[in-house]
Amino acid sequence: MQPIDENFRDHNTPNEKPVDHKINIYQMMTRLYGNQTTANKPNGTIDENGVGKLNDINENALNSLVKMGITHVWYTGVLECATMTDYRNFDIKNDNPYVVKGRAGSPFAIKDYYDINPELASNPLQRKEEFNALLTRTHDAGLKAIIDFIPNHVAREYHSDAKPQGVKDLGEDDDASKLFDSQNNFYYLFGQNFETPKGYNPLGALVAPMENVEYREKPAKATGNNVFRNNPTLGDWFETVKLNYGVDVINGNIDLGNSNSKHFEPIPNTWIKMKDILLYWANLGVDGFRCDMAEMVPVEFWNYAISEVKKAKPNTLFIAEIYNPKEYRNYIEIGKFDYLYDKVGTYDEVRKAVEGKGSIDPISLIQKSLDGITSHMVRFIENHDEQRFASAYFAGNALRCMPAMVLTTCMHSGPNLIYFGQESGVKAEGTEGFGGDDGRTTMFDYWGVKEHQAFVNNGKFDGGNYTSEQKSVYAFYRSLLNLTLHSDALKFGRFYDLQTSHADYNRDKCYSFLRYTNTQRLLIVVNFSNENNYTPILKISDAVLQAIGGTPGTTYVLKNLLTEDTFNANLTDGFKIELQTNGAYIFEIK
Repeated sequence: MQPIDENFRDHNTPNEKPVDHKINIYQMMTRLYGNQTTANKPNGTIDENGVGKLNDINENALNSLVKMGITHVWYTGVLECATMTDYRNFDIKNDNPYVVKGRAGSPFAIKDYYDINPELASNPLQRKEEFNALLTRTHDAGLKAIIDFIPNHVAREYHSDAKPQGVKDLGEDDDASKLFDSQNNFYYLFGQNFETPKGYNPLGALVAPMENVEYREKPAKATGNNVFRNNPTLGDWFETVKLNYGVDVINGNIDLGNSNSKHFEPIPNTWIKMKDILLYWANLGVDGFRCDMAEMVPVEFWNYAISEVKKAKPNTLFIAEIYNPKEYRNYIEIGKFDYLYDKVGTYDEVRKAVEGKGSIDPISLIQKSLDGITSHMVRFIENHDEQRFASAYFAGNALRCMPAMVLTTCMHSGPNLIYFGQESGVKAEGTEGFGGDDGRTTMFDYWGVKEHQAFVNNGKFDGGNYTSEQKSVYAFYRSLLNLTLHSDALKFGRFYDLQTSHADYNRDKCYSFLRYTNTQRLLIVVNFSNENNYTPILKISDAVLQAIGGTPGTTYVLKNLLTEDTFNANLTDGFKIELQTNGAYIFEIK
């Protein structure tokens, strides 16, 4: 049917058969997921605070994800990263603590792209075998496996012990006398010593500073967040080194938009090495890659690397962490990414509405700005970078998640992202170590996540120790995520925005829209108010009802798919609906 006004939108390219992009991705902070130790000593060692293992992710865990409606598991932090834990007994060189963040280290400061983090293995000497076994379990459960690809930077003391025979290490053939050479893997500040940030105590104020562990790097290499000087600050990514993709440094800055700074012929050596790393893991059975800070790497590299990987493994997924809306279409159309983060836009506006700091109404304009690519956008209300929804820094209560989750999950045909423990109402309380007390679950420290541990329940992964509130939160997530996988309207249906002319309610707090196919029609309404119930009158005009396949003047049965409640309504005459505080409703129109 032809759109009759601008509020009708396709989530797919016009005139093409709709494509089902509806997948549910579960981001697992792997070192924390199976950990059942409850000591939680700030800056605690791996022995004191424990660590989750690959073998903890058993059939019970994976089947519980399937039952919740998950289709893909993003195993965060499985590649070997710089750490303060001593693995010299396993022939792994220690990292200097002054270029490591937290006892465990950042999972985004990669020490060896070809190896698995030894802390995750029950037997560190068998870490590759244990990871391969996890891939097999994941696939046997009917799930796909995603891992991180961190292309922009590496740990300061990067060295690959596990690289395949014949592979040269990053920087192995570099000319360190040059700041820039298109065939170098790093940028070098010739003649300058690297200086660790002044006042940095690797183990925090509660632990005495370390002695006799001065870090030496000469010439200094550029720092990961585009710092081209030898003395990054505590606020910089000082533990990482920037990789060189053939983009010259002009006036001390990287400018990916400046064609004069790009030296891509012949193909830069870094391109080839990073493409080979992707192929290595894809050939081992990894199904996709979440690409860290993808926009800090030239889009031309992605076109090259993703094309090469998909020649060998056509179904490999690529997800870009990206924060510049002006680059979205470039990274899809030129870069060949399957999916991009929808953080600057949907997440930011939804968060403002939840916190009462803004209106939900701008969501209409954001969705219009994404016409043609909205099914390629990954929506979320939590991930490792953002504060926990239930934390005191955000909503303060996991039960308030319903309008945010229903809106971000149902108004589009693209992927949904759930962060581990989100379904258990994790609050991220307390000072963990380097992670501090900031409303986030630490990614730098060894820690036990108590709300999630209630779900783990001694390896049963059944929520056996949940509180009644946690049971309600989990039941909602399970119901919603499974619905997205079985509803044609949510998987690839068209969209109609009711916000502008069809609803009589507080548009700062409430939002409504239709999703529909030839076989299913859904009316979705949410209320972001934490204080007020609303009883608006909704009306669907004759023209809109006809356009979605309905008949004006007919009384329809509206069934709430989240609760099974039903009522009758004449849609064109208008009908009253009761919207509870923090309420969300998915009505099937029959």
